Amino acid sequence: MEKRCTESQVKGVSTGTTILAATFDGGVVIGSDSRASIGGEYVSSKTINKVIQVHDRIFCCMAGSLADAQAVTKAAKFQLSFHSIQMETPPLVIAAASVLKELCYKNKDELQAGFITAGWDRKKGPQVYVVSLGGMLVSQPVTIGGSGSTYIYGYVDAKYKPNMSREECLQFATNALALAMGRDNVSGGVAHLVVITETGAEHVVVPGDKLPRFHDE
Repeated sequence: MEKRCTESQVKGVSTGTTILAATFDGGVVIGSDSRASIGGEYVSSKTINKVIQVHDRIFCCMAGSLADAQAVTKAAKFQLSFHSIQMETPPLVIAAASVLKELCYKNKDELQAGFITAGWDRKKGPQVYVVSLGGMLVSQPVTIGGSGSTYIYGYVDAKYKPNMSREECLQFATNALALAMGRDNVSGGVAHLVVITETGAEHVVVPGDKLPRFHDE
């Protein structure tokens, strides 16, 4: 009986998700599916936007506990806004990733959430950072996360190429999300994508019925 109570307390709304980010020549694409689940079994929402804007050209994707992730991104957004006012300049992408890292590390015993941070700044151009559960920070040109990522590691390794064009990278990200959503029962809905370049951020939403198909369903 005690074991059952403990397990029920741990279960909550989770993003049972697929998230990714990839750099291309002059920018970066970050995206995710839109499905949220409870305890990894019951789909509670098909319309969650997991791509969160924390500053003008900096976005992050979240995976894990939805409540934890939303609390962390809200705190990070406030800190970055305050930082930009103090410095009188937009924050660097690494600064945003570092804020998320500190929040995750300081609260590692309570949080169950990980993040991908992507954006563009004048110092280093397009960048992608992974902030894993516990607060580890890693820079990568392309990264994937969430439950659906286990289905697309081979595709990402085979198809990602440095210095792709904007269109090639956007298609790569769309295909990767479609493949994961087609196999992972807790990933699905629509594909939310954001293309970030020097000129700004462009939101792209691909409905479920418009996603590419690679097998009969």
